[in-house]
Amino acid sequence: MKHYHSLRKTKEFQQVYRTGKSKANRYFVLYCMENQLGYNRFGISVSKKVGNSVVRHRVTRLLRESYRLHQSEFKQGFDIAVIARNAVKDEGYHKVESALLHLIKLHHLKRDEKH
Repeated sequence: MKHYHSLRKTKEFQQVYRTGKSKANRYFVLYCMENQLGYNRFGISVSKKVGNSVVRHRVTRLLRESYRLHQSEFKQGFDIAVIARNAVKDEGYHKVESALLHLIKLHHLKRDEKH
């Protein structure tokens, strides 16, 4: 299992929210900013509004796995924070994965893009 770096502290999340760019779809809001490091840091936020702890943890696991499987395709040097919306609680892995990849593409974080 590949390891990835994550945003852990509230201060790190707040900085991404304050200075990063955001894009959203039905399931997530994704904030992104450059971090001057040689690697990406990925953070997940799932509010109590989404559901109980079982539901929130399931959404977190689905997001984490989607990111882990595709992280080699992303440009490096960014802090990425994902906020789950209420609509995601009843969705399966493939919906979560496609929603995350959609937002990554909107932020132009895919490595193979020609921009």
